[in-house]
Amino acid sequence: MSRDIQHALSFGKAVGDYDRGRPSYPDTAIDWLLEHAPERPVVVDVGAGTGKFTASLVARGVDVTAVDPDAEMLAKLAQNLPSVHTAAGSGESLPLTDASADLVTFAQAWHWVDVEEASREVARVLRPGGVLGLIWNIRDESVDWVAELSGVMGASEAERFDSLTPPVGDALERADYAEFRWENPVTRAQLLAMVTSRSYVITMPPDEREA
Repeated sequence: MSRDIQHALSFGKAVGDYDRGRPSYPDTAIDWLLEHAPERPVVVDVGAGTGKFTASLVARGVDVTAVDPDAEMLAKLAQNLPSVHTAAGSGESLPLTDASADLVTFAQAWHWVDVEEASREVARVLRPGGVLGLIWNIRDESVDWVAELSGVMGASEAERFDSLTPPVGDALERADYAEFRWENPVTRAQLLAMVTSRSYVITMPPDEREA
């Protein structure tokens, strides 16, 4: 299971902030990932949340099943993307049959899993030639005000995780890596929602969270 169940399952308590504040993903990254997958892949997006990454896949006309352990997050995803099939599950327990997917994605989610268990489960549901895609948005702290923001916010689980060479279990092997720089303009309200949608902020005592 997840390395930190309390934090991993906290997002539904701030589903509105998550949907308002979390960024989408750059088109160049989506296109790069799909180029590495079989043509017209059947995709499973795990830890899909409210559908930030799922929406980018849907926009490219691929068949997507969105999986998340949090019912509140899945309900918001279904509202945002009514054409997408949703299912409750986790990286370690995917509600799918063997060899049923060409591409399994974890956008901002692999740092929550038990790597060995999730790797075995991904390998089980992938078809021959299938691909696991691990994706993160990381703030660019070479920008002064972003670095200052990070000092105020503190580090999230994702930012403490090795997203450059993320671990995978024995059932999988690393194939490729790419990095894409992009800009995501936000309003003041969206920036605040991004902060308050962080698991470690959601789970703070109320007085600490308010401060």
